[in-house]
Amino acid sequence: MRVAELFSTNTHMPSRRMRDSEIDLFGLTHPGKVRSDNQDHFLACTIHPEVLIHGTSLPDVADLPLRGERLATIVLVADGVGGGEAGSEAARIATETVTSYVASTLRSYHAAGSAEEGVFLDALLSTALEAHAAVRAEAAQRDVESSMATTLTLGIAVWPWLYVVQLGDSRCYYYWNGQCHQVTRDQTIAQDLVDRGVLPAERASASPYSHVLSSAAGAEAATPETTRVRIDRHGTVLLFCTDGLTKHATDAEIAERISANARSEDVCKSLLDLALERGGTDNITIVVARRRKPS
Repeated sequence: MRVAELFSTNTHMPSRRMRDSEIDLFGLTHPGKVRSDNQDHFLACTIHPEVLIHGTSLPDVADLPLRGERLATIVLVADGVGGGEAGSEAARIATETVTSYVASTLRSYHAAGSAEEGVFLDALLSTALEAHAAVRAEAAQRDVESSMATTLTLGIAVWPWLYVVQLGDSRCYYYWNGQCHQVTRDQTIAQDLVDRGVLPAERASASPYSHVLSSAAGAEAATPETTRVRIDRHGTVLLFCTDGLTKHATDAEIAERISANARSEDVCKSLLDLALERGGTDNITIVVARRRKPS
């Protein structure tokens, strides 16, 4: 599987590996002001090696360092598609499937950024396709196969790299030095037309196809795309969101809120308030990860 790098981030101001205590990771989700239900789901977690002691003669076991430093940080956002409860269930199933897969099956973190990176990339592809298959299986059982689907934007950070697997049009942003860069490509009909040169990029957001997905977990077409970004520059911030935010906030406005708020929680709440002030026409989910600033 090919991995894309959309921009270079590894040549200026590299920082040391972030300790677990320095990670500032926060997420939230809100139904918005129009919809009564919330079809979004998210996950923000870290993966650690850990020893579970079932019996020992050692004294003071509680003082032993039984949990090691993280192997990876996981961030996921999913935006359900479909009528009734189908969309919410699709997003839930995809999120649960990914959680289970990274907990029980994904073991190749050591290969990230190495000569054996292909092993890790294959595992990422399998993670996304497992979620796709789980949603398809549930849809077939419920006889709602044509309408049960979800976006899936999955970020796995293995220092100093972030890998993002994309299905649909939820987004991942990389912020540094006052600017936001969109890491993911929107898998929509409008963006496909832009990529083919049929539709000017500046008209994509106004196109009736701007939110028509060309790929999603559980849909007829599911084509995961993977992007790799180096994240060891001082001041790097990562933001994941569903389109309930980006319908109401520009990339520049997202960057302004990140710049103005030192904590991930404050960034999320500030951007949520902005989306709600502008109508909150969709479910809104935001997850932010950054290095915790000294108090």
